[in-house]
Amino acid sequence: MASPVGCEHYVRSCLLKAPCCGKLYVCRLCHDAEENHEMDRFKVREVQCSECQTVQEAQQTCQQCNLNFGEYYCDICHLFDKNKKQYHCQPCGICRIGPREKYFHCEKCNLCLAQDLRGNHKCVENVSRQNCPVCMEDIHTSRIGAHVLPCGHLLHKTCFDDMVRTGAYRCPLCMHSACSMEYHWKQIDKEISLSPMPTEYQGATVKILCNDCQTHCTVPFHVLGMKCTGCGSYNTAQDGGLIQQQQGGEQQQQGEEQEEEEQQQEEEEEEQQQEEEEQEDIETDTEPEQLPTPY
Repeated sequence: MASPVGCEHYVRSCLLKAPCCGKLYVCRLCHDAEENHEMDRFKVREVQCSECQTVQEAQQTCQQCNLNFGEYYCDICHLFDKNKKQYHCQPCGICRIGPREKYFHCEKCNLCLAQDLRGNHKCVENVSRQNCPVCMEDIHTSRIGAHVLPCGHLLHKTCFDDMVRTGAYRCPLCMHSACSMEYHWKQIDKEISLSPMPTEYQGATVKILCNDCQTHCTVPFHVLGMKCTGCGSYNTAQDGGLIQQQQGGEQQQQGEEQEEEEQQQEEEEEEQQQEEEEQEDIETDTEPEQLPTPY
């Protein structure tokens, strides 16, 4: 389990004494993989030298044989490893791989980000304290790199790569496009121009909501996609059914019903008038001659 060069996770020359169970492991990850509980790295107080086996207070150099346990040592995280230009971020509460000057800590996101994202990203409060929406595993303390989406949400880099590989292009949390889609939208433009809708659907429109800019608009209906008039995105959701086509059909149906009713009414009026004329003829023939009233 242990070796003078560490484990698959870290290069170090000591074992950590787990504060939870008292067992010796090269690192917390090795411990967590073997046990049914997790090791709290911050509560580690003792280590064992891999060379002389001396159990001692956690420190960078063996007090017995002067062996250096790791090129890098953090006395808060009790992290021993070879030098990767690590640094401990106090607001994050953990060590991160640097160098420090290439990163800054965003107070609102509560996360260290690359310098090129300073003032150039959408802040989401405490975003890294949420689990990855793809694998539902922790992001903040994960050794897997995080990918920042344009919407500000985070995914593990490996989860993002898998998601894109399967053809998914939207954030699992807010449905915003997870990467630049301009090329794909242009391809859809070309496909739509080459694929006119059948006659009965030409002129039909639908209401949509754009997942990228939140614009509500009414656009031409097409089975290949409905384009947002605000930002040109095809990442849209249809809000209701066809409206122009349905309304036109309803108006036509109403017009036909009204015309039929008027025609029927005219026929009834003509029939009634004919009956009245016939009745008048009958009364004229049978009515007795009126005489002056006696005085």
